[in-house]
Formats: sequence, C-alpha cells, structure tokens
Amino acid sequence: MAFEDALAAWLVRQRWFAGKGRGLHDLAIVADTQLMDGDPELRHLVVTVSHGTTADYYQVLAGLRRRLPARLRHARIGPAGDGRQAYDALHDADLTKPLLAGIAAERSAGSVHMRRLPGASFGTGLDSLVLGSEQSNTSLVYGDESILKVFRRIAPGPNPDLEVTTALARLGSPHVAEPLGWIETRLDGAATSLAILSRYLRLASDGWSLAATSVRDLYAIEGSAADRTCAADAGGDFAGEARRLGMATAQVHADLAAAFGADELGPDAAGELTERMFRNLDLARAAVPELGRHAEMIGEAYSRLAKLKGPFPVQRVHGDYHLGQVLRTETGWVLLDFEGEPATPLAQRRGRSSPLRDVAGMLRSFDYAARHQLIGNPDQAALSAVARDWVRRNGGAFCAGYAAAGGLDPAANQVLLRALQLDKAVYEVLYEARHRPSWLSIPLESLAEL
Repeated sequence: MAFEDALAAWLVRQRWFAGKGRGLHDLAIVADTQLMDGDPELRHLVVTVSHGTTADYYQVLAGLRRRLPARLRHARIGPAGDGRQAYDALHDADLTKPLLAGIAAERSAGSVHMRRLPGASFGTGLDSLVLGSEQSNTSLVYGDESILKVFRRIAPGPNPDLEVTTALARLGSPHVAEPLGWIETRLDGAATSLAILSRYLRLASDGWSLAATSVRDLYAIEGSAADRTCAADAGGDFAGEARRLGMATAQVHADLAAAFGADELGPDAAGELTERMFRNLDLARAAVPELGRHAEMIGEAYSRLAKLKGPFPVQRVHGDYHLGQVLRTETGWVLLDFEGEPATPLAQRRGRSSPLRDVAGMLRSFDYAARHQLIGNPDQAALSAVARDWVRRNGGAFCAGYAAAGGLDPAANQVLLRALQLDKAVYEVLYEARHRPSWLSIPLESLAEL
C-alpha cells in the first residue's frame, strides 16, 4: 500500500475531517518538510483532498519510527514505505517538544516558520498532553502554562483566531487568553496560520460543562419532575453566569468593533441575507427530508426579515459561538476559538456580520445543553417542559446581560434574531445528519417547538 493510500484511509476516520458525507476522490501531498531528523523523525505534510469539484487543505504532523511503541499505536497512520511506521505525531511528546522550543527560538524549516509574539514568555522542554474534546482542531497542553492549537483543515491566508486574539490582547481585553506565538507557512502565495500558542487557563471550566451540570441538577430534583418546571429551583442555577456571559460577549463585540471597525448595511442587506438563508435551507432539506415539515415556518420567518429596511449594524464577530467556546475563570468569562465555522470560506469568516449572529449561536447552545441529556432518557416527556424553562431562563438572562453591557438589544431586534436562530438550527440539522446522527433529534425537536 502506498503511503498516500494509508494516509487517505486514516484521514477519513478522523473527527476533524470535514469531508464526511462527500467522499474522498483524491489525495495528494503538496508539501513535505522535515522538522526533526532521526528516529523518531518529524515531518510536516500539507495534503490536498478532492471532493469532486472542490478541494480542501489539511496539515498532518507525521512521526516516523522503526518500531511503534504501544503508547502510540492508537495514532498509527500506516507504513511509510521505507520500513518505518507513520503516525500522528501530535500524540508523541518526544516530537511535540521541538514545536514549543521552535516557537520560543523563532526557528524555521523550509517553508514552515515558528514565531513568538514580542514580550511573550513561556517554558520549553515540557511534555504535552492532547486534549480530547475538540472536533475541528487538535490542542496540546504543555505543563500548566501554555496550549498549542493545531489547525487541521487550513486555508490560504491569516487564521482569524490568531488575528482576533492578538488584536484584542493588544487592547487589554480580559476576555481572551493571551496569545504567545504561532506557526505559519505559505499556501497559494499567502501567509497561512498552522497553529497558535496561547496562555493555558488551567483553573478554568468550560461553559458547556457548567451548563450541563446545571441541567443535570435540575433534572435530578427530588420529587416529580413534571411538577417542577422552574429552572430557578435547580441547585446549580446557571442564570447568573448566563447574564455575566452576555455582558462579556457584548464587551468583546465592542472591542472587536474598536479593533476592526464597524459599518451599517442598507435596505438591500436583508434580502441578500435571506437569499443565503433560503439556499442553506434548500441544501439541508435535500440531505435531510425530515426538515421539510418545518420549511413553511422557517420560510415565513425569513420572509419577515426580508421586509426589514435596516440599517443593520455589522462588524467582526466570533462566528462559531457556543458554550464550548467559552471558559469561566476565577475572574470572569474568556472567549476562545475566533476562527469561525471551519466549513465557511475564510473571506466570509473574516468579514463583518450582525453581532446578533453570535447571540443566536449561544441561544442555540443553551437549547443543546438542555436537550442532549434528554436523549434516551426514560423521563423525556415529563422533563421536556423543565428543559424549555431552563432554556428560556438562561437565554433571557444572557440577552439581558448582553443588552445591559451595550450590545445590540435582542428584544428590539426579534425578527432578525429569530431568523438567525432558525438559520443556525438548519445548519445544525445538516451537521448532525452528517457527523452525529444520534443528536439529529435536538435541532429537529427544537424546530418543531419554534
């Protein structure tokens, strides 16, 4: 078997492979850079994957060993063709230490360049640990002080995560993790981000876990859940944190506007936006016929948006905002992963959008936090009203905090916000059908209630 064949077979099994449901027609290695010689050897690969008329770039840090130890067998890619075994080097601390040291020393190898932000200080020579919760990227934690996020699917040009966190840190924002450095190459003639090193917030808890605990506490209240439909009764009531998260979101939006500017779109903007929404709906309906029963309701909401005359404030936003993208530290909320939705073209991710798109994303995330624990739950019918109350309470608290901190008032922009929430739910239907069918019921049931 040729190495490219082994790589293709391995690639399609990875959580972060974006071509699920489209097939892999062809794979080619377009760049191969040696980062470390010896046994083990570290090589940086850039591969193109063809899906019919479209193609994606991926980066693979490949380790090569004569003998693959048991601790690395789970990361095996396949035979390298020279008697050695290739594997995912991000799982090998012997090969990830040079990445950290290389950033500190600003080393280069071929077209791969490692950069440290001026004034950044961090330890080197530390063992790394792969975080297992991500789907689009892979992050390595070094000790308890730094974290390297490696972008798996890459696109020519600057990655918004590095661009945004650097700009917000320069403004002194307390709501982003301090960026320390990055790794880059050139693709199609453009400087292209490969990884970003940031300060690791080791005592932080992610928003999804905190919200899930609140939901679990609510569902476990003693007595009949059907008679207890008030989320405020939960021992881990999340509404206070939801309000503070809304305030932090508005403050980050204000900093984004200060760093990258803002604008207002005229009367044609609503029509152009709803045209894209209708196209998204048609695409999702073709793949998930069950969505058709909600198409009339969704279309009516889009049509109401199309009648608005504006103006519509737009600016840089997060772009893929949900509870898994925020951390609660000892001092407040921190926002992560400003790269936007990876499936969206880079130019669109770096463009301006309504700040209510992020609000809609977080409201949908509250809905997910409440509903995912109902899947397979024998008390699902009785707990559904409890779940809806939890979503209303925390969504309302988030919106109130967002407006109180100067964000665009969700209550005064319900038509736009509702259309954005529905567009997000339509995207979720398609995503779950392709990547996580067991969760498809979450957006479909939410649409049924909307």
